[in-house]
Amino acid sequence: MGLSIIILAAGKGTRMQSSLPKVLHPLAHKPLLLHVIETAKTLQPRAIYTIYGHGGGQVPDAFADEPITWVEQKQQLGTGHAVSQAIALIPEEDQVLILYGDVPLTLSSTLKQLIKPTDAQHFALLTVTLKQPQGYGRIVRDTAGDVVRIVEEKEADAATKQIQEVNTGILATQAGALKQWLSRVRNDNAQEEYYLTDVIAAAVTQGFNIQTFQPETAEETLGVNDRVQLAHLERFYQRQQAEQFLYQGVTLMDPNRVDFRGDIQIAEDVTLDVNVILQGRVVLGRGVHIGPNTVITDSVIGDDVVVLAHCVIEQANVGNEVTVGPFARLRPGTTLGNHVKVGNFVEIKKADIAEGSKINHLSYIGDTTMGANVNVGAGCITCNYDGANKHQTVIGDNVFLGSDCQLIAPVTIESGATIGAGSTINKNAPANALTLSRSKQTTIQHWQRPSKKDQ
Repeated sequence: MGLSIIILAAGKGTRMQSSLPKVLHPLAHKPLLLHVIETAKTLQPRAIYTIYGHGGGQVPDAFADEPITWVEQKQQLGTGHAVSQAIALIPEEDQVLILYGDVPLTLSSTLKQLIKPTDAQHFALLTVTLKQPQGYGRIVRDTAGDVVRIVEEKEADAATKQIQEVNTGILATQAGALKQWLSRVRNDNAQEEYYLTDVIAAAVTQGFNIQTFQPETAEETLGVNDRVQLAHLERFYQRQQAEQFLYQGVTLMDPNRVDFRGDIQIAEDVTLDVNVILQGRVVLGRGVHIGPNTVITDSVIGDDVVVLAHCVIEQANVGNEVTVGPFARLRPGTTLGNHVKVGNFVEIKKADIAEGSKINHLSYIGDTTMGANVNVGAGCITCNYDGANKHQTVIGDNVFLGSDCQLIAPVTIESGATIGAGSTINKNAPANALTLSRSKQTTIQHWQRPSKKDQ
């Protein structure tokens, strides 16, 4: 028996007040649906079928690299109708797990309970007990405590509405049986929709024992229908991530003011100050200290690195014992060797900076290969763009660049060269020599500043 997973992701999400399909709205820098897909893949299913509708090809296009069979629901006629769009594609002997594209935080461990068959007539249902169950279908049990049916709130009487155990919609059962039950579902209800929940009563009639499981937290089962709910789940998720890193030996100066948005790996004895954002694929080595208001995206940071306040690092590789900032920007393609120092108001792009080099302040280094132990003075720039093409600057080992130099690429500064302050260099500078370019300084005696004319 294989496992097939159906993910319902066809809803419009009217309450999101957005032209973007609901399942594409991000939580922790990833679309809601991607959270569900990634969890589904951990269960090693034979196939994943995702039902889409509103937004047309926008949803499938966003996940073109995922192993998904896409099934269009051209009319949104309810959850039962949505599942029926895919059930014909699934072998009858398979087990089917139903998930939802707008319920992003269900744990893999919770779902593994559902898909672990206990008998030939296995039917597992995820329920949750809520203090305020308004809006949810209620779980109705008999005197023996067995589930007999689910009643949607709009169909419920006053007594049924008092029930606090509610349906999450997440269930697992046999494909062949589910196919039969769906064929009998009718839409004679207040919404005139085909409810997936109606298969519960059909399963009970056929002798299936409805096994129920509850998650560790209610947030595992909460869906996103508006931006208030999305914000609630975002904060819950971030708090979970923060606590996990705290247990792993990471110091968070304020766990409520740090965001983890992606695949984040952090070693021991790392300190993150307030308002740090880590997004994409980020690796922080042992002993790293990240200052406040810093954003790091898709980057690898080595051991014992200090990133001071207000830095932006994107698609960069930083070696060990490096200092960056404050107010520094490392743009894509930046590689810093060990013991490099990048100071305040320095911008580096697509540059390889070798060990021990220092770019202390107010400089731009782009499209550059820089050797070891180079000292870059304040206000130096590599002029890498001629208006049409980018050009390369090569700086050898042990070069000293005086303040306010412009290196007009393509150009090479050979090892050991010294460039005098204020120079504009557009020809190669030889090794172990002083190169400078300056206009003659002139003083005009008895010169007077112009003054304003009387009105």
